[in-house]
Amino acid sequence: MSHIIQWDNELVERYNVSGPRYTSYPTALEFNTSVAVKDYEKALITISKDKSLSIYVHIPFCWHVCYYCACNKVVTRDYNRVEPYLMALEKEIQLVSARLKGQKVTQLHWGGGTPTFLNEADRLRLMNLLKQYFNLASNDQMECSIEVDPRTVSPKHITELRQLGFNRLSLGIQDFNPVVQKAVNREQTFEDTKALLDQARTEGFVSISFDLIYGLPHQTEQSFAETLNQVLSLRPDRLSVFNYAHLPHRFKPQRRIQSQDLPSGPTKLAILHQTIDKMQQAGYVYIGMDHFALPTDELAIAQEKGELHRNFQGYTTGKECDLIGLGVSSIGSIGGLYIQNEREVADYMAALANNQLPVWRGNRMTDDDHIRKAVIFKIICHFELEVASIEAEFNIDFWQYFAQAKSTLRQLQADALVSVSNDKIIVTNKGRLFVRNVCMAFDGYLFASAAIPSYSKAI
Repeated sequence: MSHIIQWDNELVERYNVSGPRYTSYPTALEFNTSVAVKDYEKALITISKDKSLSIYVHIPFCWHVCYYCACNKVVTRDYNRVEPYLMALEKEIQLVSARLKGQKVTQLHWGGGTPTFLNEADRLRLMNLLKQYFNLASNDQMECSIEVDPRTVSPKHITELRQLGFNRLSLGIQDFNPVVQKAVNREQTFEDTKALLDQARTEGFVSISFDLIYGLPHQTEQSFAETLNQVLSLRPDRLSVFNYAHLPHRFKPQRRIQSQDLPSGPTKLAILHQTIDKMQQAGYVYIGMDHFALPTDELAIAQEKGELHRNFQGYTTGKECDLIGLGVSSIGSIGGLYIQNEREVADYMAALANNQLPVWRGNRMTDDDHIRKAVIFKIICHFELEVASIEAEFNIDFWQYFAQAKSTLRQLQADALVSVSNDKIIVTNKGRLFVRNVCMAFDGYLFASAAIPSYSKAI
């Protein structure tokens, strides 16, 4: 727990290139429509009865549009749109569960959109459906989490969520500054957020996470410092601090953000530097990839024990479960197969109306993908890699197999970002901020591409 991130302006500027976030390998940019319904059905049928499962449920609806948002969502004030979606979701749950063998579900996450768009009756209805068709572990043995928009719930709803079985909360905040909030159409008060947090602690939620975004319009070092001070006064168990990527040509809501109102590149980096310093001074552990956690949080403990994993929801403490995605655009991962559902609600519901799993696209991992994924995920979760463990698992000569990575690793080592020997690769304290760059050295798709695709910046 003693690792302290060391900031170097020159290296930050040099290594701040586009790169994957590695919530999967291969990344979603490699997904294609050659993966079909029959592939998904076969994968579901062949899951071992003894394997634990993770389930992600996507609720796409939002009451309000947040201008920065790049999620797959449906902004509406018409609650009548929920019923046909829930009916389709129930059909998907039935089709998926019919191909399983009662495997225990040890992780359940509701995301969106805004999952708390659903009213109390429909939240109960959906949870009961999941309990009816899947073998959910007992509450003390399952990570059961939900993303919450603080504008859409009250303290009494926090109690209701706990009674439903949720034991982890993720609260979207982004920024407490009222000028910034107005510019992104997401206005919420510190006092209202604190009331929700206090109620969650009263109800015994195991872990409470906040989401912040830096790079939003009108943010300055001083204004974001004030937000951080307010956040730290609440002492959430975890904190995610994301870099806003302004892509108005891809995401229509972002066109309402004026480019001239955005902080400059140097200001964004200064905000990040300040954030890292403040979080570490407050006793938080840098988990990696924009994530911080208190030393007592299960994420930090799992990383310390070498038991941290990563999936489409980010870092997770659970073993590498097969992941089943339910709902429009959700992504699942079973063995060596990635599956993504239809992205448009109409297409999703049409497939299920025909009693067909709503598969849109996916990816079948090759032997090379499995090897590279193992290397990348060990580095991104644990900041080190035992060469012998990869050689034993995949029966390869590591340095011969990854000969292409040597020149990049030499440069990273020259910059004191990694320590490399024949036996081990260790990301230094100075290099932890650049862990995506280290992982990119082992990415076969980046080697094969003439230009790095349009990913977010690495830092």
